Amino acid sequence: MVLRSFAGWIPCGLVAVLAMVGSASTAEVVDSGSKDDVTEAGATLGAVRLGEDGRRFVNVRTGKRFIAWGFNYDHDDAGRLIEDYWDEAWPTIVEDFGEMKTLGANVVRVHLQTARFMKTPDEVDAKALEQLARLVELAEKTGLYLDITGLGCYHKKDVPAWYDALDEAGRWRVQTRFWEAVAKTCAANDAVFCYDLMNEPILPGKNKETDWLAGEFGGKHFVQRISLDLAGRTREEVARAWVDTLVGAIRKHDPDTLVTVGVIPWAHVFPNAKPLFYSKEVGRNLDFVSVHFYPKKGEVDKALAALAVYDVGKPIVIEECFPLACGMEDFDAFVDGSRKLADGYVGFYWGKTIEEYEGKTNDMAAAIMAAWLRYFVAKGPEILDERP
Repeated sequence: MVLRSFAGWIPCGLVAVLAMVGSASTAEVVDSGSKDDVTEAGATLGAVRLGEDGRRFVNVRTGKRFIAWGFNYDHDDAGRLIEDYWDEAWPTIVEDFGEMKTLGANVVRVHLQTARFMKTPDEVDAKALEQLARLVELAEKTGLYLDITGLGCYHKKDVPAWYDALDEAGRWRVQTRFWEAVAKTCAANDAVFCYDLMNEPILPGKNKETDWLAGEFGGKHFVQRISLDLAGRTREEVARAWVDTLVGAIRKHDPDTLVTVGVIPWAHVFPNAKPLFYSKEVGRNLDFVSVHFYPKKGEVDKALAALAVYDVGKPIVIEECFPLACGMEDFDAFVDGSRKLADGYVGFYWGKTIEEYEGKTNDMAAAIMAAWLRYFVAKGPEILDERP
């Protein structure tokens, strides 16, 4: 689930976190983070790869451990997706990337929509690829890595009828062409941290489904099915075939960039649940684990126990995290408690500065975001300077 807004949520720890992170302004945190892991803006980024043990990330330029600390840049403050405005509002994106760097981020997760890149089942949109290349170049110049998450269908109204009408094999072929085109565009640039095959893919149960998209949240559809019918196959068989197909498409053009898939941590919902995409049967070609965690008030231990289920011998990135259902004190306890397992945390940024949020009086959502960004600024140096 990628967050859209926090209206209606009253954070129980908001006052506490404001006291905890102090009153540092954005301008005071330009140099936050480890200089071993985060280059200065405009410097050459070293590629991030797996370490020799396969359990940690390493910056090949510095030889140092790399820990991801960044933002989901999934939409602007008005809720528009990046491809909705990256033509006419490019200066805004440039400004936002600079702001995220200033806040101490080293990774930005962007979400690409299938419909914006595939004009037909067989034709890729060349203009969209040009803008993607431009975005990768911007990230490199700014000193940020990209987590490129693909195959989004977040706005149901924008999903082409031809795409929904395809059967499983046809849909997978389109997804393969998408990833071949993206990988070919991005392969030469070390600013790409990883490719995330799809945000929160799921499979059907015993009964056949009729809709590729699952439930709506905040006007968007973040969860997508990769099959409508198991047709006598196991869930593991379908998931493995899908992962291997898309990873194979990427590897045709990019043999080195890390590949993952961001998943709902079902063990956080169902205590006895086991990983599907990160099981031995499915995840052999995924380089690291990406899970999305929103710990609940008073249930930090439960969240940490669920996270431990995903300790499968690969790095773990908590690719979405935010104090959505708890206060900042519980959230901070979750971050601290997870550091022995996690190799990265990716929160949210929506194009406004701390000062802009704090300038909105009597606006609870703005106060929440201001508090979150102050926490991000204060916590970053501690996370990035970790050398176990």
